[in-house]
Amino acid sequence: MKKYNFILSFSVLAYFLFFLTSCDGNNQKRGESKIANGEKITIIHSLGTIEVVSNPQRVVVLDFSALENLDYLGIKPVAIPKTGLPSHLSKYKDDTSIVDVGSITEVNLEKINEARPDLIIMGQRLIDFYDQLSVIAPVLYPEPVDAGDFMGAYEKNLDNLALLYNKQEEIERAKGVIRSKVEEVKKLTVASEEKALILLHNRGRFSAYGSGSRFGIVHDVLGVAEAAEGLSVHRHGNPVSSEFIQKVNPDLIFVIDRSRVVDNSVTNKEEIENLLVKETEAAKNGKIYYLNPEIWYLAGGGITSVNVMVDEVIQAF
Repeated sequence: MKKYNFILSFSVLAYFLFFLTSCDGNNQKRGESKIANGEKITIIHSLGTIEVVSNPQRVVVLDFSALENLDYLGIKPVAIPKTGLPSHLSKYKDDTSIVDVGSITEVNLEKINEARPDLIIMGQRLIDFYDQLSVIAPVLYPEPVDAGDFMGAYEKNLDNLALLYNKQEEIERAKGVIRSKVEEVKKLTVASEEKALILLHNRGRFSAYGSGSRFGIVHDVLGVAEAAEGLSVHRHGNPVSSEFIQKVNPDLIFVIDRSRVVDNSVTNKEEIENLLVKETEAAKNGKIYYLNPEIWYLAGGGITSVNVMVDEVIQAF
């Protein structure tokens, strides 16, 4: 009798092991698109390679564009930088269940560690913190949209989230909306001969941006012609004078007022539209457009901000 029980137990064990092996083989065949709980996902980004458990629940988000994307997917972070939080993300500011870890330029590492994150999503402004953050948890560094391929970086960042959270359908829908909008805008810009200059205003000073820059979506994606070609793609732009703006004489001027979001000051249009700027075709024809600085300067690469950016540019045409 005992011998019979031993044989039966061995048979059950063998069947169980065969069942597990079969399941494992089926899961491997499904590939990364079929994400199971506990499966580890490998993501390669420009600062390194991370391995993180799929569907990470405790996420620290240190970039407003990434926060927009998680918000779209209905994923709530455990910690964010609440200083300077844009108004379109204001619902997170008073949520006491979300830890405030500083700003998008300087974070509190101790608070981030206390949040016990499964994943940290940082931003370009915190690149110097990458090694320190990596000690705490895997760090995902979103591709910068100012590296000369705005849409490529934007879509890759979305694809990484789709992989992590098995949200391919939702992400494809978001990408499709932007692609359709872009095509509609390009129909107008291609038919226009107007040339634009993008200006960042900061306390009475100007920096100009062109193709390949952090605001290059205007030219590179939406097809608006440049009034000043060959500008540096440096993140801080090209310092320019009012005389430069007058000489370039753009048909359109897009203004991003940094002072408004950094100093919380009211946009001073008299300071921006000075006597020399008023001599441009843009000023004469009422074509100076003030863009939302929270969207363009503080975020600029998430689902919400890119939709707004496209909408604001199309108004000029």
